[in-house]
Amino acid sequence: MENPTVWLNGDLIPLGDAKISVLDRGFLFGDGIYEVVPVYHGKPFRLAQHLDRLERSLAEIRIANPYTRAEWEALFARLSATCSADPHSVYVQVTRGVAPRQHTFPKDIAPTVFGIATPLTLPSREKVEHGVGAVTHEDRRWLNCHIKSTSLLGNVLMAQYAADHDVQETIQFRDGNLTEASSSNVWVVKGGEMFAPLRDNRILEGIRYGVLEGLARECGVRFHERPVSEAEVRNADELLITSATKEVLAVVTLDGKAVGDGKPGPVFQALYAAYQRAKEAL
Repeated sequence: MENPTVWLNGDLIPLGDAKISVLDRGFLFGDGIYEVVPVYHGKPFRLAQHLDRLERSLAEIRIANPYTRAEWEALFARLSATCSADPHSVYVQVTRGVAPRQHTFPKDIAPTVFGIATPLTLPSREKVEHGVGAVTHEDRRWLNCHIKSTSLLGNVLMAQYAADHDVQETIQFRDGNLTEASSSNVWVVKGGEMFAPLRDNRILEGIRYGVLEGLARECGVRFHERPVSEAEVRNADELLITSATKEVLAVVTLDGKAVGDGKPGPVFQALYAAYQRAKEAL
C-alpha cells in the first residue's frame, strides 16, 4: 500500500500523482465533509446509513452533492476493489472546491472529491478482552458537531490529550453532561441498562449509534436516549466507546480510577458478540 490507487475528481490514479490546489477551501478553511466506511468480506458495513449522513453533512454546509446515490455506491465499490486487505475502510471527502481565498462561498466552482481505501486495523485482542483507559476533559468544540466536517482540530487536540496520558480516548462534557469522545460515541451502562446522549448538534451521531441501539434491543438490554450527567458517567457500571475503527470497546479506567470492577462487563460482552454477528451476516 505504498502508492495505492485513489479517486480524485473523477479519476482513479496513483496516490503519488494526486494533487490539489493550495487554494482548495478544504486546505484553507477545512471547508468540507468526509465519511469512513468499514468493509468486511468485501461488503461495506451500513453503507446506506453512511451515505445518508454524507448527504446530510453536505446539505448542512451548503455544498451541492456532486453525485447521485447510485454514483456514490459505485464509487465506494470501485475504491473498495483497489484494496485487497480484509477488512479495509473506504474514506471519502468532499470540499467546496478551489477559489481565491475569501470566507464567503464562491460561486460556480466544482467540489473537490477525494477517496482512498486502506487496510482497517481493528482493536487488538488485548484491548477487547481487557478494555482500555480514558481521561476526561471539558468539551470546547464548536456547536455543530453533528456535521462530519473535515475541520477536526478540536478532535485532534482531544485525541492527543488522550495520547499524552497513554490512554485510548478523551471523554468530553459540556455544561455538566456527556457529549462524546475525541473520535467515538460513548455509552453508559448502569444496572444492566444503557444510556446514551441525545442525538443533537452537540455530538456526531456515529453510525454505530443506530447499530448499538438495535443490538441492545436484540440482546434484551434496555436503551435510553437522554441527557447523561458527568456524575452518571463517573459512577457507571460499564462504559463503552464505539466507532468505525474501534467497533465496540469497554473503558475500564477513567482518569486513573476503575470503572465498575475494572473489567469489561456483561453488557459489553453481549454487544461485542452481537456486533461480530452483524459483520458476519454480511
